[in-house]
Amino acid sequence: MKVSREQAQRNRERVVEAAAQLFRERGIDGIGLAELMRSVGLTHGGFYGQFGSKEELVAEACAWAFERSVEKWKRMAAAHPENAPAAIAKSYLTSRHCEEPGTGCAAATLAGDMAREGVHARQAFTQGVRDLVGVLADAGSAGDERARRQEALATFSTMVGAIVLARAVGDPKLAAELLQAAREQV
Repeated sequence: MKVSREQAQRNRERVVEAAAQLFRERGIDGIGLAELMRSVGLTHGGFYGQFGSKEELVAEACAWAFERSVEKWKRMAAAHPENAPAAIAKSYLTSRHCEEPGTGCAAATLAGDMAREGVHARQAFTQGVRDLVGVLADAGSAGDERARRQEALATFSTMVGAIVLARAVGDPKLAAELLQAAREQV
C-alpha cells in the first residue's frame, strides 16, 4: 500500500527522531537499521525509501538533536541574560543529563563515533558544535568577539568533557565531583 507524501514525511520525521535518541543512547553502531525501523513501527525495507544510506540518517539525526539543544540554550540565554553561560552550564552539568543520554547533548554522546563517520555526518556534527558554541559566545561576557568565542570554546569543552567523564567513571561520587568542578569552573 502506497503512503501519501504527507505520511511519508511524518514517517521520515519519526525515524529521524528515534534515530537521534537511539544513536545517543547506544552509539551509532549500537543500533541496526532493522531494529530502528521496528522501533517506529515501520519495515526495514521502508528505510531505503526514505534514506539513501545510514550515514544520511546519521547526519540528519545529528542535526535534529543539535537543533533541539540550540533552541533550548537560546531559551535559557534569553531567560538569564545576566549570566547565560552559567545558567546553561547549570542545566547541562547534571546527573540527570548523565543518566539520560538519549535526550541529552549530541556532542557528549556522539563525539567518539564521529571520528569514524563519513563526511556528511561529520559536517552535521561540526555545524552542531559551531551552533552551540555560537550561543555561548553570543551570551558571553568577555570583551570583544574573539574573547567571547575563546571563552565559549573553553566553556563548551569543559561542559562536554565533564559529562563524558562523569558517564564513563564507575564511581558516582567521582562523577558528581566532576560535574560540580565543571559547574564551578564555568
